[in-house]
This record gives sequence, structure tokens and C-alpha cells, in this order.
Amino acid sequence: MSQDSEYESELDDIKHMLSDIHNDIRSFMDSANHQYIDSVIRNVKDDYSGVIVRHLMDDASKGLEKNMVKKCEMRGDCKTLLSNVLQKNAGLIKNGTVHEAAIEENRLELKQLRTMVPYDKCDICFAEASDILSRQVTLMRSMRIYETNKDKRQDLSQLPPEEVVTDILEPLCHQKRFEILKAISAETKSFSVLSGLTGLRGGNLLFHLQKLVEKGMIIQRHERGDYMITGKGFKVMEGVSRIYSALEPEPEKQTDDSESI
Repeated sequence: MSQDSEYESELDDIKHMLSDIHNDIRSFMDSANHQYIDSVIRNVKDDYSGVIVRHLMDDASKGLEKNMVKKCEMRGDCKTLLSNVLQKNAGLIKNGTVHEAAIEENRLELKQLRTMVPYDKCDICFAEASDILSRQVTLMRSMRIYETNKDKRQDLSQLPPEEVVTDILEPLCHQKRFEILKAISAETKSFSVLSGLTGLRGGNLLFHLQKLVEKGMIIQRHERGDYMITGKGFKVMEGVSRIYSALEPEPEKQTDDSESI
């Protein structure tokens, strides 16, 4: 073998080694660490949202104290009731996403409370509470966590049909491929283990694995190595889980008659 051929062979070996290292790093970033990263992000969000809620309630308390009618025998009771509604509204921030229906429910509660108090001057106090609630919603919008029905319709209209079907739905439309993704969502799996889980052998299993690899749902750590889910694959499975949970009917409660049988 010539010296040039030896160099080319060594160069090819180095390329393969670098490719394996790249795949391992990518696997680690995409999958192995995603649960830890998600946990850290959740903790940061919880701490951050707690500070914001406290700030909003401090603002609400000062606003009510300053602008509510001073000489009124119902002032204390009304302030407590209004503070409770504003506290509930501010607390929506902790959910991560604030839906329009929840905000409207709190607005409706303010209107209903207004019908229960007798004086014309009560308009002043309830107007202040309404202004405070609106400021809370403005902050939610600036944080981009307030989701209106209009926003949802706009988001849906922007979905590219071909890409969604080809890159997301089509890879999931086969039960065996879904079983593969589900199996490796928690940990890596070898070809033989996946064969046992799915009941597929040889080329049949390889066909489905290759489909998932091509769409970026999974990767193989190296030639003949274990299969791992990617960040994209994990997000898709999380989305499927949320959809299933939202659509799954609640278990029927047993009636008194059935319990007595």
C-alpha cells in the first residue's frame, strides 16, 4: 500500500471518528439532557412568575387603596372582594399560557359583583379594579403568554400543510413507528431491543427506523449503535401527549347505585 493510500485510509478513519463524536454530542444535546433542561426552565419560570405576580398584587393594592372611595362603610369588604379577583387574574401568569376565556371569566365576575352593591359611587371603585385588571392583561401580552381566540386562528392559518403532513404527521401515521418513538422517548434502544418491542425483523424494522431518521425524529449514535430520540422527536411526542390528554374523555363517575351493588 502506498503512503498516499495510507494517508487516505487514516483520513477516512478520522472522518468516521469525527462523525461519531458529532452524533454523540448531538444525541446528548437533543435527548439525554432534555429532561434536566426542561426541569431547570420550569423552575426558572416558576420563580420568575412568582415575582411578577407579587409585583402585580402590590400594584393592585396600592391602586385600590389610593383610588377607591374613601368614605364608604363597604370599602373594606369591597376591597377584599376586588383584591381576590385581581389575585386570581394575576395568578394566571403561573400557568405559562393565559387563555382569553380565563380573563373574560374574571371580567364577568367583576361585573357580577358590581350588581350586588347599591351605590352609584361604587362605579368609581369597580372602574379602578377594571383598569388594574386591564394593566395585568397588558403585561401578559408583553410577555407573549396571553392567547386570544384570534391569535389561535392566525396561528392555524399560517401552518404549512405539506410540511406538517410530510415532516410530522406522516412519520407518526404508522403504529410501529409510533411504538418506536414512544419506546426511545425515555432512553436509547438497540436494534435488537426495538425488534423485540415491535415484533418487526430485519428489513421491516430498518424501513421504519430509516423513515424516522430521515424526518429528524431519531438518530443512530453511530453505525450499529443505539437509537435515540431527537429534540424534534421529543417535542412531537409531547405534542401528541397533550392532544391525547385534551381529547380523552374523563372517566365516568360511579353512581350511588353502582357503589351500593
